[in-house]
Amino acid sequence: MKIAIAQLNPTVGDITGNAQRILDVAEQATEAGCQLLLTTELALLGYPPRDLLIRPSFIEAAIAQLHILAEKLPPELAVLVGTVQPNPEFKKQGKPLFNSAALIHNREIQKFFQKRLLPTYDVFDEDRYFQAGKQSEYFTLSNSTTSLKIGVTICEDLWNDEEFWGRQNYACNPMKALAEQNVDLVVNLSASPYQTRKQKLRQAMLGHSAERYQTPIIYANQVGGNDDLIFDGFSFAFNKNGELVQCLAGFQTDFAIVEFDFEKQDLMAATTVKSLEKSSNDHPGSEDEEIWLALVLGVRDYVRKCGFSKVVLGLSGGIDSALVAAIAAEAVGEENVLGVLMPSPYSSDHSVNDALKLAENIGIKTELLPISEGMKAFDNTLEPLFTGTEFGIAEENIQSRIRGTLLMAISNKFGHLLLSTGNKSEMAVGYCTLYGDMNGGLAVIADVPKTRVYSICRWLNQHHQQEIIPNNILTKPASAELKPGQVDQDSLPPYEILDDILYRLVEKHESVQQIIEAGHDSEIVQKVVKLVMRAEFKRRQAPPGLKISDRAFGTGWRMPIAKATSGI
Repeated sequence: MKIAIAQLNPTVGDITGNAQRILDVAEQATEAGCQLLLTTELALLGYPPRDLLIRPSFIEAAIAQLHILAEKLPPELAVLVGTVQPNPEFKKQGKPLFNSAALIHNREIQKFFQKRLLPTYDVFDEDRYFQAGKQSEYFTLSNSTTSLKIGVTICEDLWNDEEFWGRQNYACNPMKALAEQNVDLVVNLSASPYQTRKQKLRQAMLGHSAERYQTPIIYANQVGGNDDLIFDGFSFAFNKNGELVQCLAGFQTDFAIVEFDFEKQDLMAATTVKSLEKSSNDHPGSEDEEIWLALVLGVRDYVRKCGFSKVVLGLSGGIDSALVAAIAAEAVGEENVLGVLMPSPYSSDHSVNDALKLAENIGIKTELLPISEGMKAFDNTLEPLFTGTEFGIAEENIQSRIRGTLLMAISNKFGHLLLSTGNKSEMAVGYCTLYGDMNGGLAVIADVPKTRVYSICRWLNQHHQQEIIPNNILTKPASAELKPGQVDQDSLPPYEILDDILYRLVEKHESVQQIIEAGHDSEIVQKVVKLVMRAEFKRRQAPPGLKISDRAFGTGWRMPIAKATSGI
């Protein structure tokens, strides 16, 4: 029996468009002789739909479109569609909806399967909308000679193997429940967001479960960017011995077929595998390449799904804006990227030259808008109030705010999406200016530490075997250039030290004492922690940033602004 995996890129809220994507791939599966097609979690609505789920009209439209889709799908093909299902007991208790998979066959909705484990950590907030399912269920799919018992799970349902994790995170284990029902196969409709090293974890976890329960598993994961979340795809299938028999491409839509061998009672790779998009980057060779592909996908989809076609960003001649510009050119095309150089009297000549060289290397257009006159205008306006004070942070930040205002003016005038260029290290400690360099519609590298920015840029040059990022940008000291001779290390520890402290504090949740015991200077640690806590009000006003780490300053970060820092 042939089973197709559809790794699609849905747009949240585009119910009609998402239905058409499912219909298109269903026709492809039928032509290939498949009997079952798997889509991904909430494929009809797009994941995550967030508070669209509390709008009755949205739910009504999804239900109506599911019935329309059922009438259009090839009758001989069984299709599992990720969707929502109203909870009939809602008026008595519980939440109004189930996160479900609808089985469509013979142009009818045959059955719904409900997600049992609802994640409420990090970026997930499913308990806000959904009622947990009570049972793990299967359906039977038959051909001319035999039948197959297929257990259905949704995303988190397979993330509770206590033997793999060393603990039980939920009260039940749907995989175990299905194995006890002697199913022949378990399928999983997923929307698992990307973070570095996560694909290896998924495969280790599900390979372990397949071998433990001697039950093959097919995992269909969403791909694409939706707001701050990037979904990497990499759908796969394991046989009952925990051996990988199929793996779809990463960071692109894809389609593949596996076969269930009734004689062996196991999955095997099909001979026919068609890709919806051709790419040589199916399996990244390094973490730097993986992050690059994720960020390119995140920018491309954010721009497209928000209705933009062109982007603008400030080019400082520094490494952060260089990386963002390179990502943008790859994501939306070099002809759709505008880099704006805005030198001040404190800008070095090499900063302008480096920015122009970068633009030439990646093929983007540039504009030069010196800000000296703007600075004088602000100085004149503020002189009555600032007389008798010394030049300081206020004056430095005015430069950044002039640049931010110019970029927003270009964005407004020409309809370009403004990309901000601050990295995670800067966002963490507040080394950024509200209403200045923080302006923008998307913070492309806001979850990328400074040391990783350098690493990705070096990888990019090595990958292309030429100087994409000018060598001078890679080697010169990082500087905001807001006053004479300024470098970042005047205000911050060396980035190698800072990033390790931040990793331990933000992602590993270590205490001040634990970080000091790891070998860091006590005074530096306490200074960094204080900066992180004080900068929360800035981060709350920042544009959405693409998430690539276990702990990003986005929807999963819920720190109070007004707080004491003692005991952290």
